[in-house]
Amino acid sequence: MPDMEELLYPTKKERVEDRRKEQRHRKLQDEFFDHPTLTTISRLITQGQFESIDYPISTGKEGGVFRATLPGGFRAVKVYRIGNTIFKRLPPAVLEDLIREAGAHQRARLVFAWARREHTILRKLAAAQVRCPEPYGYLRNVLVMEFIGTDGVPAATLQEMVVEDPGGLYEELVEQIRRMVHNAELVHGDLSPYNLLLWEGKPVFIDVGQSIPSAHPEASGLLARDVATLAKFFGRWGVDTSPEAMLESIGPIRSASEAA
Repeated sequence: MPDMEELLYPTKKERVEDRRKEQRHRKLQDEFFDHPTLTTISRLITQGQFESIDYPISTGKEGGVFRATLPGGFRAVKVYRIGNTIFKRLPPAVLEDLIREAGAHQRARLVFAWARREHTILRKLAAAQVRCPEPYGYLRNVLVMEFIGTDGVPAATLQEMVVEDPGGLYEELVEQIRRMVHNAELVHGDLSPYNLLLWEGKPVFIDVGQSIPSAHPEASGLLARDVATLAKFFGRWGVDTSPEAMLESIGPIRSASEAA
């Protein structure tokens, strides 16, 4: 029978773990949920977008994605950091668009414009039947999207998975990129196994806010970089491919003059 003192008083290891959890929780609150963001989330709850935010699915330098609950299901809520968001990794064309919309010295407005931009791009992708989270709405620095996963468990990234049929997944991914480039007329610009979810055996594009029009002069270079990253990844899985083969399967990008 366990000692009564062990039941009533936590061990030193348990106390340390509790403090760590409390510190992580406080850090998340400080990084993402300042007062303006909490006010924004409260307004989205009032709108019926979700009832509560449960836990983080993923966090990064630009923002964090959290699972949210509503009656009968879940949603994904992306909170863009305002205080320390880093814009350097964005393609120059995207940063120029954000500055043109929000002003160069208005950091909060730049973040709001970024959230609005990702919402718009997700709508374009969904309309072109590219697999991505369906966008449900946005407000200031918070974007509400479809929850990608099963029974409340979020889908894993391609980087985290072991795939039974990498050749079939590769063919499906090439088709999705082709739709993105030619039907949605967009280039992702930051494709990697880390921002592709694997759900129901198929890839799902995420983190699309830096995408640019396929007719943009920078688009070909960004697509070539995306393809090189993915060809190398699938090559490690034994798929016989190359950046050149992927680009040929996707098809040439229309130039700005052709698009006009």
